[in-house]
Amino acid sequence: MKASTLICSLILCTAGAAAQTEVNPYIAGATVEGVTYYLPRTAIRLVVTAEKQVYTPGEFNKYADKYLRLSGISPEPSTRWSLKSISMTPYGVPDPEKAYSIQLKKRTVAPLVSLSRDGIILSINTEAAEEQLPEVPQSEDAPKHLNPRDYMNQEILSAGSNAKIAELTAEEIYDIRESRTALIKGEVDNMPKDGAQLKIMLDQLTKQETALTQLFKGTTDTSTEVFTIELTPTELTDRMVLFRFSQKLGVVDRDDLSGAPVYLSLKSMNTVAEPIADEKTEKKKAKMEEGVRYNIPEMVSVSVFDAGQEYCKGEFPMGQFGNVEILSDVLFDKKTTTQVTFYQSNGGIKQLTDNAAPEN
Repeated sequence: MKASTLICSLILCTAGAAAQTEVNPYIAGATVEGVTYYLPRTAIRLVVTAEKQVYTPGEFNKYADKYLRLSGISPEPSTRWSLKSISMTPYGVPDPEKAYSIQLKKRTVAPLVSLSRDGIILSINTEAAEEQLPEVPQSEDAPKHLNPRDYMNQEILSAGSNAKIAELTAEEIYDIRESRTALIKGEVDNMPKDGAQLKIMLDQLTKQETALTQLFKGTTDTSTEVFTIELTPTELTDRMVLFRFSQKLGVVDRDDLSGAPVYLSLKSMNTVAEPIADEKTEKKKAKMEEGVRYNIPEMVSVSVFDAGQEYCKGEFPMGQFGNVEILSDVLFDKKTTTQVTFYQSNGGIKQLTDNAAPEN
């Protein structure tokens, strides 16, 4: 068993009668000599990836058209966000309304129970590894820009005014372009000896031009921001506002009207029938009250969308929208060694193996 899973081994082997394991609703402070477990509610973790672009005008932006014929260069800084993707992952959280206790009684064979760290039942009489949520992608900072002054010659650096510096910088950019063209055409006196050396020289010229040109064009820093939203739905919905998104501010709170709403939809697929409440069923259930509870989860269609597009969708079994049923306590007496594993995210049965216990 992995260290991430809690194992509660409650085994009393006694000779004689075959009393059965007793499972009752958990009452805080009143349930003793047993192990308490929870059935899960199905929560959803949403990972929102957004791109942030920050434009900073160049120092010589007002000379861009005059010296480099660059039109439409904005003199104002700006920030623009765009929503790139949303992914979702279901996982289980303990349902405080579905807490039960497996109690020990005299002459009882109690099962080996595996629980998650937060008390969700994982298995009985067999091992089950606790499921872990995948790691959230890391945000990515914008790459650093080149320092233009590292590529200025002495004449540019000693110029007495911004207008003169801008003029000389533009002339240097044109010289760099001419040098690159000459290299490509093979019209320089000292041509590189091979293709690798030629590439190094061309890359260096491109780096110089990029560094100096950003003084006129400005710079755009592009970074990636990752946000996580975790929620445990308690009711189905067609259009619940999950959060809002602003092109200027990015992800904002659901009540912040500066952003456009992003919605969550939860629709039942009606895979679980309503419980039958007739007299025969009630009598049968009464005889099983001491059995192990488990969920029959409802399949739910989940979608995240805004006015323009759907970002993600999926179909998940969710424990809180289904029914609770009971595994008969007879399955866990001395005559059988029933093995059961449960889905950690929804509390449904993953696998059940019913084996007869060996004779003593």
